[in-house]
Amino acid sequence: MPHAPVRRRHRLRLSLTAAMAAVGALLLSSCAPAGPVPSATVISSAQASVIGDVPADLAAYYAQAVTWTSCSGGFQCATVEVPLDYAKPRGASIKLAVTRLPATGKRLGALVTNPGGPGGSGVDLVINSGKQYFSPKLRAAYDIVGFDPRGVKRSDPVKCLDDAQMDAARQESYDMATDAGLAQAEQASKAQTQLCVKNSGAILAHVDTVSSARDMDILRAVVGDPKLNYMGFSYGTKLGATYAGLFPARVGKFSLDGALDPNLDIDQVSMGQAVGFENALHAWARNCLGTKDCPVSGTVDEAVQQIRNLNAVYTKTPQQTSSGRVVTGTEFTNALAYAMYSTDLWEPLAGALKQAFAGDASGMLELADYSADRSADGKYNSNTAAAFTAINCLDYPMNSDTAHMRTDAAALKKASPTFGDLLAYSGLTCKYWPQPATGKAQTIAAPGAGPILVIGTTGDPATPYPWAQALARQLDSGVLVTWKGDGHTAYGRANACLTSTVDNYFVDGKVPAPGTTC
Repeated sequence: MPHAPVRRRHRLRLSLTAAMAAVGALLLSSCAPAGPVPSATVISSAQASVIGDVPADLAAYYAQAVTWTSCSGGFQCATVEVPLDYAKPRGASIKLAVTRLPATGKRLGALVTNPGGPGGSGVDLVINSGKQYFSPKLRAAYDIVGFDPRGVKRSDPVKCLDDAQMDAARQESYDMATDAGLAQAEQASKAQTQLCVKNSGAILAHVDTVSSARDMDILRAVVGDPKLNYMGFSYGTKLGATYAGLFPARVGKFSLDGALDPNLDIDQVSMGQAVGFENALHAWARNCLGTKDCPVSGTVDEAVQQIRNLNAVYTKTPQQTSSGRVVTGTEFTNALAYAMYSTDLWEPLAGALKQAFAGDASGMLELADYSADRSADGKYNSNTAAAFTAINCLDYPMNSDTAHMRTDAAALKKASPTFGDLLAYSGLTCKYWPQPATGKAQTIAAPGAGPILVIGTTGDPATPYPWAQALARQLDSGVLVTWKGDGHTAYGRANACLTSTVDNYFVDGKVPAPGTTC
């Protein structure tokens, strides 16, 4: 297949079951608190004006002195201490990895960014793509700051399995429609959860989104800004909206791109994605049928059905590749889903499917590996799947009742014959989780916050456009900006209209008219 481009930074992974490859990759890891609370310091009046009114037992965190060192060629790196448990701020602390790309012109402040996931690395986003992804105008005015949220990659990461075990877990396949298959999947989930509890330590109970949002307020003070300037993508929009709800008076310039509606429960998220990915596959087929080497034929519906029929073959009999690994129906669907995130991946998907129809599963495995962040040498480059599970098990209450899951699975299958199976049975993921969920579906209004851009892409599969509309309505100061396009998120890959709209807001303070469309 044509070599796939570098994986898109911004992803809201397909519900829970897909992140764990049908219960096969619920993976977390050992971590321990980094140390005690930072030493108390004398806070100057200038610092106090930046820090704002904060609880006395958190003041040392807000006033901590951070050492920035040169790293990765033109970047600066540091670690920032935050409480492990905000209910016990004088207890243990953890360290967050932070990087920044200094402003190239007249500096207006720092722009903190989160690439999504949950579980995406903001450090990777800035170091790997910061100089290309963010426009010259934005980089001239702001330090671009990325951080790995608690539990992610460099910041006390959660993980369980080594690379070989990850490979093995991804190749497991369960027939969830049968009682026996469901029981096998449940036992796999239970066994892997036990490994998480054994190896992860205290961090496992403290990777919720509210805690990460509170971390961002400490980061705001550390970079010297009285208000937080923020650009969040995908799950990063939930993180940003949560921050706005907690600290509305400290909201500076905010862009929430590829919005997740915080008022949805996990079943509603799954259903929205089921429809979104099914629509995206039809858009891919419509485009493919107009090209020379398209591997499917007929009408759009007929083309999609041909892909489903091939997927059914993989589901019944996993297909071998030249590497000796196999592609299951789950991994086949993961590959399809991954290619829906960006139109840059549409041509590689066509090539992979052409191979697959000819009996070679290698291209689909390559796409699935990109989705899982696995390199060709067999190494996994992040713990995104692990962090995704850990964060969502705290953020979303799960219903593991068999009757409920069966009913939900049938509804998902009806809404999305291609992707419904992948999105079903989320309740198994956290059934044996040691901590109950602390989050809940809620409306976030953030009264008193300044104007917040909410960006929606009309053909977004992972965060469907209605979610952006809903978040913009919820926020008292939400301003909806629409990009008519396909794929997940907009800034950095859309058109000049969208880029200039966002840049003019951050740099010039020009708030776009509500309903602006690019």
